[in-house]
Amino acid sequence: MKGKKVLITGSSRGIGRSTALAFAREGADVAIHYRRDEDAALTAAEEVRALGVQALVCKAELESAEEIDAMFDKIAQEWGALDVFMANAAATAFKPVMETKGYHIDRTYEVVIKSVLHGVQRAVPLMEGRAGRVLTISSLGSQFALPNYSNIGSAKAALESLTRYLAAELGPKGITCNVISPGVVETDSVRFYAKDAFQTFKTNVISRTPLGRLTQPEDVAGVALFLASDAAGFITGQVLGVDGGLTLIAYGPDGR
Repeated sequence: MKGKKVLITGSSRGIGRSTALAFAREGADVAIHYRRDEDAALTAAEEVRALGVQALVCKAELESAEEIDAMFDKIAQEWGALDVFMANAAATAFKPVMETKGYHIDRTYEVVIKSVLHGVQRAVPLMEGRAGRVLTISSLGSQFALPNYSNIGSAKAALESLTRYLAAELGPKGITCNVISPGVVETDSVRFYAKDAFQTFKTNVISRTPLGRLTQPEDVAGVALFLASDAAGFITGQVLGVDGGLTLIAYGPDGR
């Protein structure tokens, strides 16, 4: 990855931060994107720079086309190129279907779908001739019905479909597009989703996971590195699960 230019949305914390550091360790320059937590973004950037590579810090509200454009304008001005665009950021409201309002759907789809499409349209010209990589982050909720998850689950399903279309259309440009679908990742987001039931949720998930633990941000980062590497140059339009086998096993007759 030495000398590669990488943009990861939502990279001030969680999966995005771990992936930014993983790319930096392999020699890539990384653009850290954030929406609100400037201190976390600056800290992540410092950690990236400590690994001997460049870090750009980009603030952008992904519901705003103007702010997305400003972020890409900064990358174009500073680097003039981009090798990897990883759409990791998401936003949603965890509510039952009957309590989900239009504005909940609007915000989720703006961030998970519309901003990704806009970002890809800005990223592709910067990837011309560089065997670019587009990576999107999905979740279990794209295939399985999770409690209070219909809003973002349906958006993630749409994101997987969009990524396949991107793969088909951008393949002739030498750009691959793939989806990473993590299991239950041990981050602040899953704690927010499970709230007071987090420890019970964690125990139940681990009991159903053949590899015996939750997905860690570093697990996702490792797969992102692989998909961005030359070794994955002929893989495109795929959804790669990173869940320790959680989705392999259905309920048995004893409920386990």
